[in-house]
Amino acid sequence: MDQSQLHKIRDEINKAKLVVFLGGAGVSTSSGIPDFRSKDGLYRIKNKYGVSYEEMLSHDYFFEHTSSFYSFFFETMVNEKAQPNKAHFALANFERKHGNFVVVTQNIDGLHQKAGSQNVLEVHGSYQRYHCLSCGKHFSLSDIPHSGMPHCPSCGGLIKPGVVLYGEGLPEDVLSAAFDAVRKADVLIVGGTSLMVYPIASLPGYFRGGCKILINRDPTPQDDEFDYIFHEDIGDTLSLILGEEDA
Repeated sequence: MDQSQLHKIRDEINKAKLVVFLGGAGVSTSSGIPDFRSKDGLYRIKNKYGVSYEEMLSHDYFFEHTSSFYSFFFETMVNEKAQPNKAHFALANFERKHGNFVVVTQNIDGLHQKAGSQNVLEVHGSYQRYHCLSCGKHFSLSDIPHSGMPHCPSCGGLIKPGVVLYGEGLPEDVLSAAFDAVRKADVLIVGGTSLMVYPIASLPGYFRGGCKILINRDPTPQDDEFDYIFHEDIGDTLSLILGEEDA
């Protein structure tokens, strides 16, 4: 990125009334959380359960094979030791300094909040949250035993993770807020996502602002729709364009 390009991007960001960041699994890979579709992603790795990751993370599999679901979920999807990385901190610091910022994330790890971000829309939910399917009582990750099938201590009902499984609809209130934020944004930064999973992949198409930035290691089907494209490290690039580092 040359100085002229960086100056233009920072100028757009600094004068924006609202900046929105739309992120995917690539934001958290540096924290030790694998993505799904890259050459090292979960979808390319065989698992001991003999079924695809999509099936393992489906609504039907949860109810039909709950014990196996939870074994897989805590072994593969939950990483309690994961810490925010450079990308998370760059976004959180920008929000703290400027305020006019929304994070829309497809990740379920809660690392944006752990880094300090406040205005976060989790379109796929979070493995930090759980609820009883019978009485509706809510629990945090620390409340849940990490083996077997967790049941509610109050009513004995089955506890479900607060994540959106395959075959389930996205939370309408969160999705509506995400689309509304993108429509109102002056700058949209998309990072760490293949832009292949709908309806979230359609979000950039609703942007009407003046500066649209893509940061992703690999090309996406929507590269041609962006003003600036960086196939580079997301933490380094976010730190640079958000003013955390000098060029």
